[in-house]
Amino acid sequence: MSARTMPTLADRAAVAGRVLLATLGGYTVAALASALLALILPLPRAEAVSAGTLASFAIMAGAVIWVFAARTLGRAALVLGLTTLLLTGALWLAGAFAPGAVA
Repeated sequence: MSARTMPTLADRAAVAGRVLLATLGGYTVAALASALLALILPLPRAEAVSAGTLASFAIMAGAVIWVFAARTLGRAALVLGLTTLLLTGALWLAGAFAPGAVA
């Protein structure tokens, strides 16, 4: 028989942290990327929004995979945080936060 060790509270907390980061951080990155794609794609507005929304599913999946593949939870949080900042800056540069930006 093999001796199986029980996961400690720290192990459980690390997994719970990754699940929370994957859920909230992945959603945030996917939503920001979807909005940016809807603004910058050279398509009619309805098609750009549809393309951005479809791409958001793959972006969310990629973010979730990244969170669980990262060596540490801190590194995963740092990468998702920097990605969020970059996407927010790109949205600002694209004029998403200007008054009357949504037509």
